[in-house]
Amino acid sequence: MEGITGIIAMVLIAIVAIEHLYILWMEMFAWETVGKRTFKSLPAELFGATKSLAANQGLYNGFLAAGLIWSLCIDNLEWQRYVALFFLGCVIIAAIFGAVTASKSILIKQGIPAILALIFVLLTYA
Repeated sequence: MEGITGIIAMVLIAIVAIEHLYILWMEMFAWETVGKRTFKSLPAELFGATKSLAANQGLYNGFLAAGLIWSLCIDNLEWQRYVALFFLGCVIIAAIFGAVTASKSILIKQGIPAILALIFVLLTYA
């Protein structure tokens, strides 16, 4: 991505990817510790019982992060844009679904950074 908007887009994509790597780590490896502290409103006994479900969910977050990181490594600007838009779109849809079904804060914490990144990707090629 080129120019200042391209640099901002890449930084925002990296932030979204790092956020999803963190979610992967928490859900796959720290569900009963960090996950319990993060989701305080859930009953404590739920975390042991849902460990494998959380790990599966964490893996999906890892795939989102991998796609976003991949988009930063593509030399062809057209394909870089397509891949970034696809994975940012996936994150945004997941954040909207999470906001509707789980917690509205998901839209703020995960959706807003991805929406900003998407806007800057689109501005880079306008």
